[in-house]
Amino acid sequence: QVQLVESGGGLVQPGESLSLTCAASGSIFSIDAMGWYRRLQGNQRELVATIDWRNTTTYGDSVKGRFTISRANAGNSVYLQMNNLSPEDTAVYYCNADGVIYYNDGYPITNDFWGQGTQVTVSS
Repeated sequence: QVQLVESGGGLVQPGESLSLTCAASGSIFSIDAMGWYRRLQGNQRELVATIDWRNTTTYGDSVKGRFTISRANAGNSVYLQMNNLSPEDTAVYYCNADGVIYYNDGYPITNDFWGQGTQVTVSS
């Protein structure tokens, strides 16, 4: 199977920065795209940022110019640099891996995976 492990959440003050890391592990052959989504108060899920195998990035409107997504580790890790954070960024952030090709008992399987979520709180 494939696991996504997130790290880097926490409590910061408005205007400060925070970075999130997500590492995928398992018998992975390739990952089409990785990204971050967040669940806001009221249970609404929102796109934060995604990056695909060509390093094409997509950002949610509310984070453009403040957040930067990047990939490393042969595409199996994704980082999110968050600058100039505001209380409106407070949410649980979830890592997503889309189009994961991995091996199970020697057979290739394609599936999507989610991390367990990490809390980001911005408050003075």
